[in-house]
Amino acid sequence: MRKILLLLFLLAMLHDASAQIVFKPSDKAYVEKLLKSSASWRTKPMSETVIHFARLLKGIPYVGGTLDKGKEEQLVVNLRELDCTTYVETVMALAACTQRGETSFDDYCRHLREIRYAGGRVEYTARKHYFTYWMEENERQGIVSCTEPSLSDIKTGKHPFTAWQDFAKTPVNYMSTHVSSYKMLSAHPEWLPGIKRMEKTMAGKRYQYIPKAALGKSNISLLRRYIKDGDIIAIITSKKGLDTSHIGIAVWHADGLHMLNASQIHKKVVEEPMTLYAYMHKHPSQLGIRLCRMNGK
Repeated sequence: MRKILLLLFLLAMLHDASAQIVFKPSDKAYVEKLLKSSASWRTKPMSETVIHFARLLKGIPYVGGTLDKGKEEQLVVNLRELDCTTYVETVMALAACTQRGETSFDDYCRHLREIRYAGGRVEYTARKHYFTYWMEENERQGIVSCTEPSLSDIKTGKHPFTAWQDFAKTPVNYMSTHVSSYKMLSAHPEWLPGIKRMEKTMAGKRYQYIPKAALGKSNISLLRRYIKDGDIIAIITSKKGLDTSHIGIAVWHADGLHMLNASQIHKKVVEEPMTLYAYMHKHPSQLGIRLCRMNGK
């Protein structure tokens, strides 16, 4: 009898887990195709694996809000439409699978869930909505390492992280003060305290970042010490209540640092033809960048 009850419990758990995943058969097929065709990349460095998948997804249409179409929070797997965050998360989940020799859709979903949600809990208030929170949680979970100036470079001042983002002066509270801008949050006011708790975790903190003026050609040798191909770029914004406004993946070209990203401007995933320095100078509200790197060999 106990064995039967245990089996029923496990079946119920599996049903609950599968019920929380939203995807189309084409998403599953594409994930498995990408993973199986990239199996040889298992022996490559993580940075190369990230760039490999980032480039394979070029051309996929940019569509925002794909995680917020349902009434309840679910793990959304959508490789037909990507925004800047879901693009980076998709690339990371694919790279994590490949580094471990995993080729199944279930493995991909497991990694995506860990990357997207604090503690892997598929809940709206556990989704890493703010990218500062995303970086801290994913570093805590061992998925990424945030890039900061070394102690020796701090002593000499030879590093590009010369600006500070100070949340004591500019608190992060955009979601809790603009609830109507978030469809699912508007429909579930009971989730608001959870969002406020997330915002509170960043209250009063300060982070060093590289100002956009320091991303020019004259600084390339110093930048190359800190920024590697495949690094995740978080663009700092001056917009009140927000921490970042866009994210992408770093890639070096002969003329400097560029960014792979799901672009609202180009309406698809692109490898930006202009340098990141030129790109950011077209956007006055973009102040600079923070960085993190996927852990792996």
